[in-house]
Amino acid sequence: MERMWAPWRMQFIRMKKSKGCFLCDNPDKDDDVQNYILYRGSKNFVILNSYPYNPGHLMVAPYRHVASLEDLTEEERNEHFEIVNRCVKALREEVSPEGFNIGMNLGKASGAGIADHIHTHIVPRWQGDTNFIPVLTDVKVIPEALAETYERLKDKF
Repeated sequence: MERMWAPWRMQFIRMKKSKGCFLCDNPDKDDDVQNYILYRGSKNFVILNSYPYNPGHLMVAPYRHVASLEDLTEEERNEHFEIVNRCVKALREEVSPEGFNIGMNLGKASGAGIADHIHTHIVPRWQGDTNFIPVLTDVKVIPEALAETYERLKDKF
């Protein structure tokens, strides 16, 4: 049996869980730093992914709870993709990735963890960021804490 010790996870396990949608709830809270909200547009916002694939894994989401791309208004859609572009620029300047994975998972069948609130993932990538650890042990090591990533990126927006 594989054991991986992660005692810092107890804070998450014990905390009171929201029954709502965090992509709706977090923007309504006053503390952007604690909620890792990097940028607020008029229709969409940028938030760090709390379970990142790589450091700097961002998500862009509309404030409005909407499940499908075609249900976004033209204004929401245009701002959404302008902010995705801004995220790429900010990540290029701050973390110098060699590439990006950018995309949406629309619906549960596509692998969406949050199927009823559309969002776009922006994942910076580097040669060799997938190495022997995930290949052999099915464990992904994230080399930077979310708070540190937030501090590095907040001034880029």
